Amino acid sequence: MSEHEHDRRTVTDTAGRPPLDPTSRGAALDQVLQVSSSLMAAMNSVIEGKEKVVRTAVTVLLAEGHLLVEDVPGVGKTLLAKALARSIDCSVRRVQFTPDLLPSDITGVSVFNQDVRDFEFRPGAIFANVVVGDEINRASPKTQSALLESMEEAQVTVDGTTYTLPKPFIVMATQNPIEMEGTYPLPEAQRDRFMARISMGYPSARSELEMLEVHGGASPLEDLEPVTDAGAVSQMVASVREVHASPAVRQYIVDLTTATRSSTALRLGASPRASLHLLRASRAHAALAGRDHVLPDDVQQVAVPVLAHRLIPTGETQMARRTTTDVVTDLLQRVRVPAPTR
Repeated sequence: MSEHEHDRRTVTDTAGRPPLDPTSRGAALDQVLQVSSSLMAAMNSVIEGKEKVVRTAVTVLLAEGHLLVEDVPGVGKTLLAKALARSIDCSVRRVQFTPDLLPSDITGVSVFNQDVRDFEFRPGAIFANVVVGDEINRASPKTQSALLESMEEAQVTVDGTTYTLPKPFIVMATQNPIEMEGTYPLPEAQRDRFMARISMGYPSARSELEMLEVHGGASPLEDLEPVTDAGAVSQMVASVREVHASPAVRQYIVDLTTATRSSTALRLGASPRASLHLLRASRAHAALAGRDHVLPDDVQQVAVPVLAHRLIPTGETQMARRTTTDVVTDLLQRVRVPAPTR
């Protein structure tokens, strides 16, 4: 694509809004690059050898999504969530999900105040910029469902009154595989509200050795200082919203999600919410690459973490030992990639 064609594509707004000034847009993207690079560097100083995982976490943050980290115990799931939270100067709450955790512990509760002889609302753990939910699938489905409204609409309704949550707002939840003892599988509606799911995986031998040398005597979080604040993150989120996605790229996203619904390997395909999350994540991925427009490659890079956890395989697929990640990777090879717009 020529430079002239690139300029023509990125300043056109198909929604009818006036185009942003290219100079101000470029400055905003420079700010996104600078702050996000510092954020990822701070997190990488704590999480050894997991640059791709860290990048995905920051992508979800900038895309206004929520992140599910699934893996076996001891590989750094909670450490990743805490590293992101500590790298941002904002309100942070941590919730340890247990079988006896109540929904009101998360959303809050109205308590009668004897002094004013009226009920007053006491906010729960969800009222924070960054909410770290540790081992979310150890709580009962009733308690898990307390997160549904807040994750989708950034608000909480208690006793008929709706309370708006602070911005930015991200839920970073960890969970053990459902085969682990004492866990409850997340229902489809809950999984669908997480923009992406990632797995930490075991570190390489070299990274594990570096971890022992650097962090063997103290917690790696003790010396971690914030590199940005909630206001700067909100500005970055606003800049990511303005990253241009051409009609061809949007059609490509729809083609991918539609392909999951017609796949014979799946019992349940991706929802329309998945299409929206895929677009937002692609915009954030493009912004982290320094571009003000989305390429099909951005969509492909985020497709697996955004789509795989929402899909349910058929019995035949499970018998063949194929995962939903395998199915999405297969579809990425089959669905036609759009040609550059002329």
